[in-house]
Amino acid sequence: MSIKVFCDIADLKNIKKFNKNKFVKGFTTNPSLMRKAGAKDYKSYSKQILKVCNKKPISFEVFADNPKLMIEQGVKINKWGKNVYVKVPVINSKKKFTGKVIKELNGRNIKLNITAVYTAKQTANILKVINKKTKVIISIFAGRAADTGKDPVPEFIKSIRIAKSFKNVQILWASVREPYNYIQAKQLGCDIITIPPSIIEKIQKFGKSFDQLTQETVKNFLIDSKKSKFKL
Repeated sequence: MSIKVFCDIADLKNIKKFNKNKFVKGFTTNPSLMRKAGAKDYKSYSKQILKVCNKKPISFEVFADNPKLMIEQGVKINKWGKNVYVKVPVINSKKKFTGKVIKELNGRNIKLNITAVYTAKQTANILKVINKKTKVIISIFAGRAADTGKDPVPEFIKSIRIAKSFKNVQILWASVREPYNYIQAKQLGCDIITIPPSIIEKIQKFGKSFDQLTQETVKNFLIDSKKSKFKL
C-alpha cells in the first residue's frame, strides 16, 4: 500500500525546499502555522506560497467561526488556484458540526480538507453530507489523540472502512509525533500523511540497523563526556 507524504508547513523557505523534493506530494497549512511563519495578511501570504507551489495540492484553512462566513471564505480560497483544497474544521469553537458548510462547499465542487477530526463518528457525519465525486480529504489527528493517552488507531481503522465506498475520499494521518507514524499510517492503509519538515528528513534516512544505532549512541555519550571533561 503506497501512501502520499504531504509537508505540514507554512514557512516559505521550507515550502521552496520541499516543493523540489519528489518524496513530498503536497502541503498542508493552518492558521497557527501561518502565524508562526510570520503571515500578516492571510490572502497575500497564501498567494506567495502559491507562486512557489502551483502544482502540488495544498490546503488553506478558513478561519471564520460561523457557517455563513466559513462558506464565504471557502469560496474565496477555492479561487486562488486549481491545486487548492479548502480546509474546514469538523466543528466550530461552539462544538457545532460544520455539516452545512461542508455540504454547501462540496456541492459547489470545491475540494475540501476536513480537519481536526478525532473519531470515526465524525468521519461518518462527514460522509453523510458529501457527494461521491468531489475530492475530500478527512484529516484525523493521531498525535494529539495519543497525547491524551488514547490510542488513535481504532478510529483510523473504522474511518478507513466506512469511507471505502467513497472513491473521492482520502483519509489523512495528521499531527505526526515521530517518524514511525509513517510506517503506522502506511500499514493501516491511510491515503496521505502530513508531516513536519524535520520528521520528513528523518524518514528519508530510514534503514539503519539496531547495531549501528547502538554504536552511534555509545559514541555520542563518549564524545559528550569528553567535551565535559568528566572525571571520577
